[in-house]
Amino acid sequence: MPRRRSPSSSSSTAPRNRTPQPVRVRRRTFGDFVKAFLAFVALLALLVGVPFALAVTAGWPFPETFEPMEWLKQDISVGTFLSILTFVVWLAWAQFTACVLVEMKAALSGVGVPGRVPGAGPSQLLARQLVAAVLLVGATAASFTPGLSQLGQSLDGNQRPTVAAAQQTPGLFAQQQEQASGAAAALAEQASHAEAAASTGARQQGDTKFYRIQPPEGRHHDSLWEISERHLGDGRRYKEIFELNKDRTQPDGSKLSEASLIRPGWIMEMPGDARGGELVEMPDEAPELSPEVRQQIRDYDRTGDHAQGGGGGAAEVSVPEQRPAPAPAPDEAGGQEHAAPARETSTFGLPEALLAAPLLAAGLLGALGHRRRQALWQSAFAGIGGRRGMEPPTPTGDAQDVQDALLVGADPEGVRLLDRSLRGLAASLAAESRPLPTVYAAWLTKGDLHLQLAQPSGKPPAPWQLGQDETLWMLAKDDAGRYEDADTAAPFPGLVSLGTMDDSRLLLNLEAVPGIVSLSGSEADRAAVFASVAAELATNGWSDRMTITLVGFGEDLTPLAPSRLRHLDGIEALIETMEAETRQRRGALGAAGHDSVLTGRTGPAQHTRWAPHLVLLAAEPSAEDAVTLAELAADASRLGIGYLVGTGDGELPGAAWEMQITGEGKLLAPLLGLELDAQLLPAAQQRAVVELFVDADPERGPDGPGDTPPFLVDVSEQGRPAVYARLVGPYEIIGLDTPDGERSALLHEALALLLLHREGVHPRVLSSALWPRGVTDDVREALIERLRTWLGTDPDGTPRLGADATGRLTLAKSVVSDLDVLRSLYHEATQGRGVDSRAVRGRLLTDALVLVRGPLLADRPEGRYRWLGHEIVDAQLPLLVADTGLALSEFHMEKDRAEKAIEALNAALRTASSDERLWNELLRATHALGDPARLTALAADLLDRSGARGLPPRTEALLDELLPTWRDDAALAG
Repeated sequence: MPRRRSPSSSSSTAPRNRTPQPVRVRRRTFGDFVKAFLAFVALLALLVGVPFALAVTAGWPFPETFEPMEWLKQDISVGTFLSILTFVVWLAWAQFTACVLVEMKAALSGVGVPGRVPGAGPSQLLARQLVAAVLLVGATAASFTPGLSQLGQSLDGNQRPTVAAAQQTPGLFAQQQEQASGAAAALAEQASHAEAAASTGARQQGDTKFYRIQPPEGRHHDSLWEISERHLGDGRRYKEIFELNKDRTQPDGSKLSEASLIRPGWIMEMPGDARGGELVEMPDEAPELSPEVRQQIRDYDRTGDHAQGGGGGAAEVSVPEQRPAPAPAPDEAGGQEHAAPARETSTFGLPEALLAAPLLAAGLLGALGHRRRQALWQSAFAGIGGRRGMEPPTPTGDAQDVQDALLVGADPEGVRLLDRSLRGLAASLAAESRPLPTVYAAWLTKGDLHLQLAQPSGKPPAPWQLGQDETLWMLAKDDAGRYEDADTAAPFPGLVSLGTMDDSRLLLNLEAVPGIVSLSGSEADRAAVFASVAAELATNGWSDRMTITLVGFGEDLTPLAPSRLRHLDGIEALIETMEAETRQRRGALGAAGHDSVLTGRTGPAQHTRWAPHLVLLAAEPSAEDAVTLAELAADASRLGIGYLVGTGDGELPGAAWEMQITGEGKLLAPLLGLELDAQLLPAAQQRAVVELFVDADPERGPDGPGDTPPFLVDVSEQGRPAVYARLVGPYEIIGLDTPDGERSALLHEALALLLLHREGVHPRVLSSALWPRGVTDDVREALIERLRTWLGTDPDGTPRLGADATGRLTLAKSVVSDLDVLRSLYHEATQGRGVDSRAVRGRLLTDALVLVRGPLLADRPEGRYRWLGHEIVDAQLPLLVADTGLALSEFHMEKDRAEKAIEALNAALRTASSDERLWNELLRATHALGDPARLTALAADLLDRSGARGLPPRTEALLDELLPTWRDDAALAG
């Protein structure tokens, strides 16, 4: 179990009041009545006097006739100007009247924060204060507005309640938090959503304070607003008191259900930062209270959510319990294969940031491989522009180091388990007609997956289990392995890695945050966090569609995922975009009858997908823009929109969760009790990652890579190698003795990896390929030395296994594979000696096709060579074989040798059976035989192979040309 970190209890700025004081009730003064009377007179003058004066002196604002064209023809005179001015005054009066009605309705109904009248900032503020003054002597005013002392403040300022961040995220980590004064401010709309979830809000047991509702005196009744104003410094924080006490049994047996309905004698638990002499903090040491009242407070204290948690103490984060790691088992090399990655003491200069980010590395590596395969196929099937070649560019410098770090650090198995587990959970809940729970975060702990729920959601479907409490759902790694691919939408695509605490990795669900997540720290440190978050969201394997909007990023990350990422020029464009997006999503959810996007991701409506929209704002917004963003984020979690915003000083309106990145790479969230080793993507690695993707772009111009293989061998009789490995088909090695049985498999696999990377292999890449779960330096070095001994030396004494200037392992030219020979033969036939000699071209292409004995490493042992999943050789080899078969077929068709062409095409199809070009050429060659029956049989075979997908359009068009009756024949056969 990792140790739990918590902020010091001394961090609270609220003074501790250990001496109970008698309860004092604020009495209405003569000044209150004077203020109320003056406010009433002012309202009467503004609401009645102003329109009466206007009607008498200037007349009604509406003309007797409606003739717009006649109005436009009239001259502009002083009278016209006065009429326009009068109309404007009438509009101002109407707007103020609407403000008074809105504020009065909110006051009388008990709603703490009224709606906003469009464009009526100062007018609504004045109306609020006047209405509050009129009602100041009544019971409802105290639950409505702070009073006339704040008349000079702006409207926006009056709408910012101070809400402790720990209460805004009560379900996160099931922590027990002390409320801290001066927590992140939020607009009233955002607070209403964030605080609504605060029923499980945590507190510190030792700092619990209570308040007893006082009986009325005259017309004055105690109210939550006044209590909050006196003891929390802001009346708008009354909702915090309400959420702490809602539905708890009071001494008279009733329960608090509405904030405006409280009764004398009730007991209210107060937030930890409450202050003032009227509070009771330790009932046993409050002699001013009767024993009966002290006992009532003690009984009431036992009804809180904390009572079920079993105690108090400092603020904590619940890190999931960790199971002991299974005992290591010996591997074939005589070392130990560890259940968790073994720590390697040397890094050989590889970027540690990517080595420590397995999910990010796996996503980037998978996306990069997909991009390179896309480039290969596009170059092969491009109708114009010729071939770019089948070899992706060989990275150098920082790009090479980053690629090696991705290969070493990637955990594709972890990504696969996470994806299948989440989709499997969604499918199980849909089968039970249960909605998806709101998930704030996920912990990955030694392969086990823990989901942190916003609130208890019942018993999870098997094989999921309840964790440490009802807000944690846990899936063991062994159980996760039973999940297969599920045809359901990704339920929590907004999960993204933030860092690690001990052996646990935290993924925050940005989409579910009830407001804005703020990130403070130096600009460079913030940029590294933002880049890591953006890159993982853009390439992760547990999401479907999503939109990621980036603002303030120095490096353009769009090449990583052009379909997901988009850059905006500034905050103004962002606000305009998100206002429209928010309106559209609200309307779409309402039209679909869903209360949130989670409802739309399960059941019959899952086809809508409800893709998330995540906003990453690295540039610090202005105060005005921050307020606007907070308003937009008020309803964001329900709509599937998440906001991560950077700030220099940590103060950001509307911030539900506040984080800080330090210069030492620590990600801190004091109110959540988190101290993580942050996941980062520093600027240098960010540039190198983008370079890898740009070089692999299939849309690159003619300056892209050529089609010359990186390694060519001498294909003449004088070029016989000392060591020859056959990889295309069953694995065979000629020229070396077979090593000892227990080490043979490892040495063969290591040699295959080196043969497929003639540019060199980093030692850590080699060890991570052979031992995906980690291995120590001594085991790795021992294997390299055995491999060097096995390969031996050339006649001149040069070892056949060497190292380049960067320390990467390289093979001598005397060690060759059949894939090297195949590439060299095709290159020599199409770009070398075969260009000028038809006979040489035919011989070289025939020799190349003879080398093809099946797929790459056809007989490889199960469980080994998993690193091939990161390679694109599985796409390169079929393309190379197909190109060779097509070239040889063309060679024979030039002399009308159709049977020879068919033989060459069939040989290529044994390895590249899905290549449409081969089938089309086979149709043409068969048609050239002049045998309709044979062509019909080939068409039927091709139709059978295509299955339900049907024939590609090009093939259908070709069949229409060569065999017009093929559709009728297919119908008869069907």
